[in-house]
Amino acid sequence: MQLLSKLLIVALMASAMFAKTYEIKFSHVVSPNTPKGKAADFFAKRAEELTNGQVKVKVFPNSQLYTDAAVMKAMKFNNVQMAAPSFSKFTSLVRELQLFDLPFLFRDVDHLHNVMDGEVGQILKDKVTAKGYVALDYWDNGFKHFSTNGEQLIKPSDAEGQKFRIMSSRVLEEQFKAVGAIPQVLPFSEVYSALQQGVVDGGENPLSNFYTKKFYEVQTSLTLSEHGYLGYLVVASDRFWNKLPDDIRKKVRQAMTEATEYERKLAAELESDFLKKVKEYSEKSGKLKIYKLSADEKKVWNKAMSEIYPKFYDSIGKDLIEKAINTK
Repeated sequence: MQLLSKLLIVALMASAMFAKTYEIKFSHVVSPNTPKGKAADFFAKRAEELTNGQVKVKVFPNSQLYTDAAVMKAMKFNNVQMAAPSFSKFTSLVRELQLFDLPFLFRDVDHLHNVMDGEVGQILKDKVTAKGYVALDYWDNGFKHFSTNGEQLIKPSDAEGQKFRIMSSRVLEEQFKAVGAIPQVLPFSEVYSALQQGVVDGGENPLSNFYTKKFYEVQTSLTLSEHGYLGYLVVASDRFWNKLPDDIRKKVRQAMTEATEYERKLAAELESDFLKKVKEYSEKSGKLKIYKLSADEKKVWNKAMSEIYPKFYDSIGKDLIEKAINTK
């Protein structure tokens, strides 16, 4: 019996030593200290723990491997196995994902998450998966705010004639055109220099991006508008995903579920922290003005920008927009 026990232990150790391992390259474009960056690292750690080392995740932040635009093609060839691009990078494949770009669509963060985690969110994930990616989960970056080197943005007419950097998105183009501004598509990695050199006057970003990418250094005013939302859809290469054994795939999904919960919590916590830091910079430097829109001022912006909704009834779907609005 003792000999059998020893042989069993040796066999188990040998099995663990020779168990097949799976490598995941996780590419993203933001800093490691943003909610997305921290969640990617958290996922890497949990995936390895839950699979007893069979899954190894290497995270590449700050566009070290690919931009968000390039990573979509790279995933098709399994050159990278996971990414968390912004929604705008999917809209050429699934036009309905433009839903998340609509200005003033979400009442608050609870409404947003109920949309994501409910019927509307699942409809959108299924459409992405049907295009050859595996849609896993939605991650937060936060609600967006306006910043500029031009006239401070208090009323919609203040934006007239100013050039704003946007992600590639028809909705965002129309959003700025609705207030007389000039949208300009630029990669995220080029935004700082574009603001610094005056290629564009301003942009729209969650506070996490605004602070970690030091956009406050090259902007003269920040308007706390919460006019839009920036989030990410974590996807996997289907060529990689479909080759994973069921038990490994289940554990990777569990790691992703935990990472999503962690990411959303972190995004909420960091929002107030980043605002505090930006305010401190403003007070010390005197170079950045910060203005918070009142409820009445938001209504004026909402009225001006939400007039673009009907333009997207054909591409997004009037029913889908209404489902999102009516989600409790």
